[in-house]
Parts: sequence; structure tokens; C-alpha cells
Amino acid sequence: MLKSLEEFAVGEKGIIKNVGGEGKIRRRLFDMGVTPGAEIILRKKAPLGDPLEIKIRGYELTLRKTEAAYITMEVK
Repeated sequence: MLKSLEEFAVGEKGIIKNVGGEGKIRRRLFDMGVTPGAEIILRKKAPLGDPLEIKIRGYELTLRKTEAAYITMEVK
């Protein structure tokens, strides 16, 4: 099942299938290691749902909900 990273529940994990966006946003995500094939675990969500803390490639990363919306995941 495919869904956006912003729709994940805390503790849910998946594999990145596609990274959308254009220009600077897409480049920034790629530079942080958010690339197709990487496994992500959603560790925490702020009380209002923004930002999200994820674990990817062995480190923790904080993303805004708008950035997470560009990441299409396959639920594991």
C-alpha cells in the first residue's frame, strides 16, 4: 500500500518509492539522504502534527509536514 509520509502513524515504517517536488525542495531532500529505496521509521510527531521526526539511514531527521507530503512510501 502506498501513502505519503505525512499520513504515517508514529512507529510505522516503510520504504521510499518516490520523492516529488521541484528544484530546491527535491535537492534538499536528496542531500539529506531521502532517496528511493531508503527505509524510514516515523519516530515522533509534534503535538500539532508539525514537524515530524524520522529515522533514516541510521540517523534522526526532522521534516516539516509540507516536506513529508512529497515523499511517497510503501508501508512495510
